[in-house]
Amino acid sequence: MINIKIWDLRDFAKDKHRKTDDRVFGGGPGMVMKIEPLVRALEAILGNRVTKSDKLVVLLDAGGKQFDAKIASYFSKKYKHIVFICGRYEGVDERIKKVIHASGFMFHEISVGPYVLTGGELPAMLMVDAISRHIPGVLGKNESLEEKRYGVGVPAYTRPEVFKYKDKKYSVPKVLLSGNHKNIEEWRKKNRSR
Repeated sequence: MINIKIWDLRDFAKDKHRKTDDRVFGGGPGMVMKIEPLVRALEAILGNRVTKSDKLVVLLDAGGKQFDAKIASYFSKKYKHIVFICGRYEGVDERIKKVIHASGFMFHEISVGPYVLTGGELPAMLMVDAISRHIPGVLGKNESLEEKRYGVGVPAYTRPEVFKYKDKKYSVPKVLLSGNHKNIEEWRKKNRSR
């Protein structure tokens, strides 16, 4: 089972406008997320708990380490609590990294691809989904993890056996209808994308 809680950073801003961003020092376009509300939010979320080894802070950053299935599996086994910092605008105040390191919590900068998005919310959702799949009970059966059976991208078919569309027939491969489990297994291994 997983629990997801979303924290509104504005709740941790102290000014009357609940401001969470400001102009970039040194000039330039865009705004940067302020450090004060981020630190207050992390203190409220993580506190000064003695057990820090099962907690992880992830800063979603286009320049971070590339997220993949191996990382998803590792995070699901290693950490009970993961906090995602979803940057916006031009990113977050760089000093947050030093503050997190100084607090003693595990910290990773993660990217979900070689591109830049407008914010970290979509990458956080993607990571939550990928990590959750590896937690026992989330998929119902551990056998449901395709990547552990055959790899990623195994073609799948269901009823009807023959689908007709615009005078053309699309059939399920005969081997999948054969009942020969050894041949089916071989076909799936041979036809996976990766």
